[in-house]
Amino acid sequence: MNDIDVAPDADALAHLAAQAFCSSAARAIAQRGKFTIALSGGRTPKALYELLARGASYQSSLRWEDVYFFFGDERHVPPDHVDSNFRMANEALFKPASVPSENIFRVHGELPDADEAAAFYQQAMVNFFSPDLALEDGFPVFDLILLGTGPDGHTASLFPDSSALTERKNWVVANWVAKFASRRITLTFPVLNRAREVLILVSGEDKATIIKDVFGQPDSDLRYPIQQVALRRGRKHWLLDRAAYHLVEGSLSTMDLQTQS
Repeated sequence: MNDIDVAPDADALAHLAAQAFCSSAARAIAQRGKFTIALSGGRTPKALYELLARGASYQSSLRWEDVYFFFGDERHVPPDHVDSNFRMANEALFKPASVPSENIFRVHGELPDADEAAAFYQQAMVNFFSPDLALEDGFPVFDLILLGTGPDGHTASLFPDSSALTERKNWVVANWVAKFASRRITLTFPVLNRAREVLILVSGEDKATIIKDVFGQPDSDLRYPIQQVALRRGRKHWLLDRAAYHLVEGSLSTMDLQTQS
């Protein structure tokens, strides 16, 4: 199932995302007693994290003890590095909201070998999911995965023309990203596509061209990594602001679009 919501601006987008986060958490906790989420990095998710941490209405609806945080991807850097997704989430959400440290599973990007960091993270996930939570065909099923996309159509650290795009065995890999001449640790598509829900947050004029192109392509024309996010049974939910969406205006039927104003 695919849903699309368009917010008038980035601030409204963060509020919509916070509502979606809380709704997903409430369903998971009611059904299974815990909520598993893989976070993303970037400017747009940061606004969401800050809202969740400091917004009284959102905090009151969540018990952080029931929420278990993972990461969809991470740079091959230490946790205190300015580029670290963990550092951003820690400063924006974990510390302000006093999330229990045992509920946070970060990538050990400080390990010298990126492959070792990926293997270590996959084992941590195996240890968490295997005893109590059902696996699907040997892969974990997250309640919610947060994603975004760049102007090149990448998502998580699954970049165009990178080897991880065809990975079908491992949960986590160290992916060489040529445009940055570095390796990044990322979840793979078999994990992303088994989530119960994926929330794709996209904000800003610089994303408008890629969004227009992605939405204008048939499902069979997989030009960009973000198009390979095709959930087996879950809900794929796009949340965009008007700046990112405006070039698509009028190209989708009203049945496919719910516009927030």
